[in-house]
Amino acid sequence: MKIGISNMVCPRCIDAVEGIMAEMGLPESHVELGTVELENRLDDNQLSELQEKLKIRGFELIFDRETELVNLVKATLIKYLDHLEKDKNPQKLSIFVSINTNYNYSYLSKVFSDQKGMTIESYLIELKIERVKELLSFKKFTLSEIAWKLKYSSVQYLSNQFKKITGVTVTDYLKNQNLPRKTIDQI
Repeated sequence: MKIGISNMVCPRCIDAVEGIMAEMGLPESHVELGTVELENRLDDNQLSELQEKLKIRGFELIFDRETELVNLVKATLIKYLDHLEKDKNPQKLSIFVSINTNYNYSYLSKVFSDQKGMTIESYLIELKIERVKELLSFKKFTLSEIAWKLKYSSVQYLSNQFKKITGVTVTDYLKNQNLPRKTIDQI
């Protein structure tokens, strides 16, 4: 049985869901961002208990197909961001998403836009800007290194995009790092 779970955005989320499964005595076969694949079907009582335990930790069960697809795309975009940082020649976004979801990119793009009110590309930009904020807070990388790391064509392009999304310049952000960062599930 495969179950969709929203708001799973990082390895700690996977650990938390695995902990819930263990606490309930449910032998899971595989947990990844956005999904849990169980060996057996859950009865209504188990499903209700799972839903409550997930809700306490900020997760929700996904029941409709389009919400499940949106969460699949979000999880794939988080993987893509990692792919961008680590691969010297990363795949094009549409190809990466199609390969990793086994769905046509145009179809996913339409479903995503209809459900979220923004494009897949816009969502990725917001993820990238949050990653930029995170890297800036480490004070380990220059803006040029961050632009290179996230495959921006130039520091100027990154700076312009940062200002457009956050409303402040990178310099102002660095001066006042009390400006809020968004968690991935808030994007």
